[in-house]
Amino acid sequence: MSEMNGESSGRQVFLDYLRVAACLMVIVIHCTEPYYIGGDGRCQVACAADAVWVSVFEMICRCCVPLFVMTSAYLQFPVGRPTGEFFRRRLVRVGLPFVLWCVYYSLVYDSPLVRVLFNFPDAGGHLWFVPMLLGLYIVMPMLSPWAERVSERELRGWIWAWLATTLLPFARKLSFVLFGDPAFGSVPYLWGEAAWNHFGTFYHISGFVGYLLLGLYFRRFGRSLSWGETLKRALPLLAVGMAGMSIGFYTRFGGKFPFDAPYACVVDFELTLEYCSTFVALGVIGWFMVFRKFVRTGAFYRRLILPLSLASYGTYLVHMTILLTLLPHFKPNLPMPVAVVSLALTTFVCASLVSLVGRRIPRVGSWLFG
Repeated sequence: MSEMNGESSGRQVFLDYLRVAACLMVIVIHCTEPYYIGGDGRCQVACAADAVWVSVFEMICRCCVPLFVMTSAYLQFPVGRPTGEFFRRRLVRVGLPFVLWCVYYSLVYDSPLVRVLFNFPDAGGHLWFVPMLLGLYIVMPMLSPWAERVSERELRGWIWAWLATTLLPFARKLSFVLFGDPAFGSVPYLWGEAAWNHFGTFYHISGFVGYLLLGLYFRRFGRSLSWGETLKRALPLLAVGMAGMSIGFYTRFGGKFPFDAPYACVVDFELTLEYCSTFVALGVIGWFMVFRKFVRTGAFYRRLILPLSLASYGTYLVHMTILLTLLPHFKPNLPMPVAVVSLALTTFVCASLVSLVGRRIPRVGSWLFG
């Protein structure tokens, strides 16, 4: 029965598979970035083949961060314990390791340590995810009474409203093309935003809160579907999402290689890859539907997937230092797709081993690796 409903000793089995896959996706993204972000921060692509492969890896793996958010929402939202206890558990499990690794990356890679008081260190850019997640944890208890009683129809309405906000990155781009004025800077303002006000009309229902709502929807109203029905619904979402992500990214280079431009172009070229933009959101929903069918609890799950899932947060925290150490041995010596795949797998294995072993250190293991 546990294999049929995806539960094993109180665990949602499919989330373990999803967590491991999303962790590997994150590492693939970071192994891909050196092929379009140069060491000096410029947007640099050596050839058309590299641009194609970057687009392929991005379209497959870009949904990683929202999938982590949905996983957390599925398990934690609505909050089932007193607010103080929930905050204490999340701060110890997520916040404390984040702070310690911020200190580590600051000291090892010569970032100003005082910056930890304000933001993540430069060398630990991947850590941006944690403050965003902590921000969602802050609002979860406040929204939980509503989440417990919301109807499926109402929740669908809010999700559709949020999906409409995933068009905002494209609206910003259109606004800048039509009305951009250098006198007002390069940031297009929309619907009440201004240099003195960052909180426009859709601020409070946009961003990663939508993935919180999606996680809630699948937890409360997600129906069990056959593989056939799952693929019938998920594949079109994945196809549209991946096509939009990859084509939108690749075409921005204009077919001119080698490509070299200021770093601002990286942000601009990632328009269709933004985590809270439409194509990524469609891909996230498709991936989540597919992974809900991964419910097997045999030896492969118990001996590999479950341990890797339990260690995944530590793997995420430590992987960048391993990746940066290994990168010079892979990038110059192998064809781009081979280098990315082999570097990602090697980094994932090494980081997972460090996390698995580190979590066993008495007392301090959980502080460091969650």
